[in-house]
Amino acid sequence: MSNSLFNPDGLVFSADYARTMNGTVLPAINARRRDETIPGDGGAPLFTSRFDAENAQGTVVIVHGFTENADKFAELIHSLLTVGYSVVAYDQRGHGRSWRAPGLAEGSVTHVDDFDEYVRDLEIVVDRLLSGMPKPWFLFAHSMGGAVSSLFLERHGGVFQRAALCAPMIEPNLSGLPVGAARLMCDFAKRMGKGKKRIFASRPYSGPEDFDTSAASGRERFDWYDALKAAMPAFQNNGPTYGWTAQALRANRMLLADGAVEKIDTPVRVFTAENDGSVMPGAQKAFVARLKNGQRILVKGARHEIYRSPDDVLFPWWHGILEYFRGNVDNDGSNG
Repeated sequence: MSNSLFNPDGLVFSADYARTMNGTVLPAINARRRDETIPGDGGAPLFTSRFDAENAQGTVVIVHGFTENADKFAELIHSLLTVGYSVVAYDQRGHGRSWRAPGLAEGSVTHVDDFDEYVRDLEIVVDRLLSGMPKPWFLFAHSMGGAVSSLFLERHGGVFQRAALCAPMIEPNLSGLPVGAARLMCDFAKRMGKGKKRIFASRPYSGPEDFDTSAASGRERFDWYDALKAAMPAFQNNGPTYGWTAQALRANRMLLADGAVEKIDTPVRVFTAENDGSVMPGAQKAFVARLKNGQRILVKGARHEIYRSPDDVLFPWWHGILEYFRGNVDNDGSNG
């Protein structure tokens, strides 16, 4: 691996980023990739991928966020393989190459009937795919994937040795709309038969997106995935239905229900992006305060998608996660 292209953890230097990703990273990870479509909850097809590291020292499960897919995390997958971790990743229902609910008005809208379907899908992925992968097992989840993973951890102890949650969606940012008003709006839309309709503030995907209003703070990483998304119709999710929004609010209530967080026995690190416009940092703090073994870390200079930050933010943040997985850095038992 050329030191001029990668840092010691296998992350890509921003200079000539797209050329390195397309010409080196994707061929390297695809050579270690096994794709399989498996039946998820209710038989819904889930697109899954396993990546096998040489002499693997463990396996990391990646659970992506809202309107994302497993391939968006190609750089992190390359890093994990470089340092000796195998990877399990999948496209959540309603996303990427996995099943989408019938009756949606257009392809870029994102819907789920019941947030628990996401959690049951993760249970199936763990049972069917992770059982044959090298131990110990670790969990990395972003945004909506952080909510899905947190609900999984509340219900299943002893599966993962450690979990890292990147800007988890404990509570979505409703852009100033009170939660109660949002629930009433979504409930009314569902009663009017519009549960699978795009929420009023969202627009269909129409091509290249705007970096300045995006969740990424690293321009080169933004540009690379924006081009991939434009070329792949399956990756063009970009907005929620009224039904999805209602379920996201329901997930917040489930996550923070009395006694729920306290059931998590897995050590958890929650990473809060300093400039996050997608989720509410206060809810992350409340979540961590109730964990048995949890720590919240503020990532300065990052927007919501911390993993798409400039090199000077991304590299130390990701190295800290790798050290945490290795056990070189422990949660200190504090809840901050």
